[in-house]
Amino acid sequence: MIFILVAVKEELGKEDLPDIQIHYTGVGKINAAIKTLDIINRYSPSLVVNYGTAGSLNKNLNGLVEATRFFQRDMDATPLGFKVGQTPFDDIEEINFGSSGYSCGTGDSFVTQTPKLKTDIVDMEAYAIAKICYLQDINFKCFKFISDNADIGANDDWIKNVSMGKKLFIERMNNFPIN
Repeated sequence: MIFILVAVKEELGKEDLPDIQIHYTGVGKINAAIKTLDIINRYSPSLVVNYGTAGSLNKNLNGLVEATRFFQRDMDATPLGFKVGQTPFDDIEEINFGSSGYSCGTGDSFVTQTPKLKTDIVDMEAYAIAKICYLQDINFKCFKFISDNADIGANDDWIKNVSMGKKLFIERMNNFPIN
């Protein structure tokens, strides 16, 4: 059974892929973690797909991209001797679901300038979903539509582009079945 987790309905409507269960997490890591655990506990999915928007720190990226490496960009315990992105006393620094995709830095802030932790894209939910899937041994795929360049104009760009990627994602889900 496949489930798609999306932060908000503006990114993808349930009617857009009527044969696949779409659930909304809400914005941010905590909301995404709660919904992911709820879906796993209730349905035991074989695959969780996260779709949404992302800002690009790599100016060559646009359109729909697949993220396969996930980092917690707003974890900063450097005063304790840890690296940016490293959770103290947690063995997991990077979550990896393949090497062919892009890196995603997740945090609970909307990015309008280059963060301390450099990744290809930035979002607000993927790391939480990926970590839970990793720990629960559930297959995970993540597709993000580049809505902005994570810069000073990102908020206006996101508002303008939030729903622009759904057509590309729907085509991806219809044309390339995910096992």
